[in-house]
Amino acid sequence: MTLPDPRRDPDPRADLRIGDAERHQVAEILREAAGEGRLDLEELDERLEATYAAKTYADLVPLTLDLPLHGPTPAPAAPATPDRAPLPPGSPATTHRETHLAILSGFDRKGVWTVPGHLTVVAVMGGADLDLRQARFTQRESTIVVTAVMGGVQITVGPEVQVVMEVVGIMGGASGPSGGEEVRPDAPILRVKGVALMGGVDVRRKQPPSVTKGGRQERR
Repeated sequence: MTLPDPRRDPDPRADLRIGDAERHQVAEILREAAGEGRLDLEELDERLEATYAAKTYADLVPLTLDLPLHGPTPAPAAPATPDRAPLPPGSPATTHRETHLAILSGFDRKGVWTVPGHLTVVAVMGGADLDLRQARFTQRESTIVVTAVMGGVQITVGPEVQVVMEVVGIMGGASGPSGGEEVRPDAPILRVKGVALMGGVDVRRKQPPSVTKGGRQERR
């Protein structure tokens, strides 16, 4: 996304309505700026609040105008054609993204589900719980970008998943597996990155739920 710059010619998109994707991308820019020391805690808190309250492109302009990067411009999606054959799961063209919000609320995902290549989770004064122990990974490496503002994100993985933690804590904290566990070299890689602003991000490694003789699952 390229944001309109009021210092240049007026952008006709300035009054266009924005969606969650644009808000999350600006939040990611702000998070990275805070991690680099360009924004202090109070500035980050104010700009994140303004980001999620933004309605148009023009509302987002002042939030990143004094930062060195405005983020990459996504390539336009290729138009669908009826004669195009579907690509196999895990190929670059089928790598999908998901975004989930827990603002003053909760979100959870568990059981059998497909982990996207890129998953964004935003918890603002709310909580998110992701259980990946029975989930299916469609590619070798998946990324979860978390933004926990006075909220919490908990991620549970099975013993066969490699976890890479890249979370910045600002008056908050993040914890993950110690790394001492033996994981296969070809195991799926889960990269968890983001920011915990007066919040927490916790990644745990646990055995998958066991199945009783009656076919029911036992929680652990």
